[in-house]
Amino acid sequence: MMMDFEHKLTWRGWLSFVFIVISFSGIVAGHPVLGAMDFQNLIGGFGKIGAADSFVGKGGTGARDGFMFGLTLIPTVMFALGMIRVVESQGALLAAEKLIRPVLRPLMGLPGVTGLAIVSSMTSTDVGAAMTKQLYEEGQLTDKERSIFVAYQYAASGVITNTFDCGAPLLSIAVLPIGLILAVEIFVKIVGANVVRFYLKWQDEKEVVSESVQVKSA
Repeated sequence: MMMDFEHKLTWRGWLSFVFIVISFSGIVAGHPVLGAMDFQNLIGGFGKIGAADSFVGKGGTGARDGFMFGLTLIPTVMFALGMIRVVESQGALLAAEKLIRPVLRPLMGLPGVTGLAIVSSMTSTDVGAAMTKQLYEEGQLTDKERSIFVAYQYAASGVITNTFDCGAPLLSIAVLPIGLILAVEIFVKIVGANVVRFYLKWQDEKEVVSESVQVKSA
């Protein structure tokens, strides 16, 4: 199944992957030309009236301001999720999977076959869970590898989609590029996976020592 997906990767997948990385990373935010691709620049200043006045007004009027501020979040969320779906349809996830597959074993102790499931889990927790279940049932994941994989997916699940959905109120006031925020979340996911990985390894070593002691005692 994994090889079939890999064969569908084309130049469009690589191009869309490069675009989304540049857009979310913030590395071209201040460039006079390439800055047009930056996500924060693309969403613009919706809800702003002039340089200082806010769409929600000044002084505060309780629930009314809360509702109007919530209204300003809709374009950001819709645009972000729309971008993700477009680049996904062009094969950006397959390009990302091809890049991370070789480093999965040293990074988290996972086989390369989990690459597509890892990338897919960033936008959909359901897809990630379904693919993990299928890999385990097909014998491509051991029980311990599945535990490590689940630990990775559990922390900040659906990291890209949920960052834009649940974190939408913070995006307009965030001082860091969205790419850096996502990088921190993914780093924490990798740390969580390795905590479980080394715990399981410690348990194995403990069992080996215990068995050797029992054999010597017998």
